[in-house]
Amino acid sequence: MAKTVNFTGAVDPVLLQRAKVVAAKAQTSINALFNAELRYLVETFEAGEASGNQNFRALLDFSLGRADEASTLQALGTDSAEDLFLLMAQSHLPMPRLPDATTRAMVDSLHALVS
Repeated sequence: MAKTVNFTGAVDPVLLQRAKVVAAKAQTSINALFNAELRYLVETFEAGEASGNQNFRALLDFSLGRADEASTLQALGTDSAEDLFLLMAQSHLPMPRLPDATTRAMVDSLHALVS
C-alpha cells in the first residue's frame, strides 16, 4: 500500500454527517471515499491537460463557481444547458450552488410575484 500523509481540512458539519452515513452504508470509511473522489478528480484533470482537452478545466471552474453558465457553454462550444448538465454528471462534478444571498433574492422575487 502506498504511503499516506495526514492533512487538516475543514468540512461543513452537515456534509460530514451525511458523508458518515454514506460511508457506513457503503461499508467503508470517509477517508476511503475522499481518496477515491480526489484521485478521480486529479487523474481526470491531468488526463485532460495531457491530451490538450480543456473541457474538464472549464467544467471544474463552473463547478467551483469561478465561471458562469454562459462562459462555460462558450468554452465548451455548445449553447445547450442540457449538454452542460450531462457533462457535469459524466465528469462526476457537482453543479455549482448559488450564493445564499442570490438564492434569498430569488425566493423573495418569487414571493413578490404571488402577492
